[in-house]
Amino acid sequence: MNALIIFVLLLALMLTGMPISISLGLTVLTFLFTMTSVPIESVALKIFTGIEKFEIMAIPFFILAGNFLTHGGVARRMINFASSMVGHWHGGLALAGVMACALFAAVSGSSPATVVAIGSIILPAMVKQGYPRGFGAGVITTSGALGILIPPSIVMVMYSVSTNTSVGKLFMAGVIPGMMLAMLLGLTTWFLARKHNYPRMKKASWGERFVTFKKSAWGLLLIVIVMGGIYSGAFTPTEAAAMAAVYAFIIAVFVYKDLKIKQVGKVLLDSAAMSAMLLYIITNAVLFSFLMTSENIPQAMAEWITGKGLGVISFLLVVNVLLLIAGNVMEPSSIVLIMAPILFPVAMKLGIDPVHFGILIVVNMEVGMCHPPVGLNLYVASGITKMGISELTVAVMPWLLTMLAFLMLITYVPQISLWLPNLIYN
Repeated sequence: MNALIIFVLLLALMLTGMPISISLGLTVLTFLFTMTSVPIESVALKIFTGIEKFEIMAIPFFILAGNFLTHGGVARRMINFASSMVGHWHGGLALAGVMACALFAAVSGSSPATVVAIGSIILPAMVKQGYPRGFGAGVITTSGALGILIPPSIVMVMYSVSTNTSVGKLFMAGVIPGMMLAMLLGLTTWFLARKHNYPRMKKASWGERFVTFKKSAWGLLLIVIVMGGIYSGAFTPTEAAAMAAVYAFIIAVFVYKDLKIKQVGKVLLDSAAMSAMLLYIITNAVLFSFLMTSENIPQAMAEWITGKGLGVISFLLVVNVLLLIAGNVMEPSSIVLIMAPILFPVAMKLGIDPVHFGILIVVNMEVGMCHPPVGLNLYVASGITKMGISELTVAVMPWLLTMLAFLMLITYVPQISLWLPNLIYN
């Protein structure tokens, strides 16, 4: 009964158009002060202890690094390198877009940042070359979603904070699924381009490829620094995020010189605003999680599911449906912070690996970012392409279906996610 009251209250507040973070906070406070005898001091204490985790510090640093890279010419050089490698195939520039999104995802940790950085450069070039605008928008909107699957990933950090799962293991687990999804999106792009005979580029010589690689090497080196530093034990994921921010600042301002010193203040302000928004969501989600636990809702849910005889296969199917529905009305950060503490105890009771469960949630979030009404990537792509959301929804459909097929594969073949972390950590 209490669970029903909580969710009806949350839904009612969200339907008024109130931001999700405020809806969460108000739901918790209303319920706590009217239906329980929890002292106000413990609420205040929970807010502070909830965001006191060291891992949360990684979020503002990865956001800052992503912003420096978006403004600092790194994306353009990655596109040039990708074009020299795959541009001569069917739909060459579109394939270069997929490859560039995968490379940029490996340094930014954010999907909208990847769509903005790569899309704003490659989409006008694709239209100029004769590609339909919808095709280019479909490629970039869905490939940009790789930003939260290929490590480092802000959404993975949030899952780690919610469930106390190792960030290092999650990052490692995202490598193979991320590369697989990039290949599948590339394959879909190539198939459509070949079918419609879209333009190809002139094949680059190995000399030209080397030149473009050399120019993009400073950006690509960030992947080595972040991933290599974490897995060699040189620094923690949070320290890696700080290193990434400093390194991104240096290459954007002093190496590539595409970002002027006077523009740095604006980048810092933008990053601070986005970080504050995410931290506010986290704070309220921590309170919501505290309320759920104090009312024994996850435990009751776990008992109900196991009592109904739901096995691992049917539970994972239910989780996918739930998360895809949630993706219709909420953005990824909120979904992870609300749903993970509820679903995680049930998954553990059924013996599902916490790292595999984390990757499954992240892939669900990717799909949610590419379909209406709340798909963040759709809105970002809409701003770049000047296309309507309904038009974009039709455009992304072939890639969205590919992502859904990939989601089923990740759900029921856990070894795809677990092989690499098990190899490194065992």
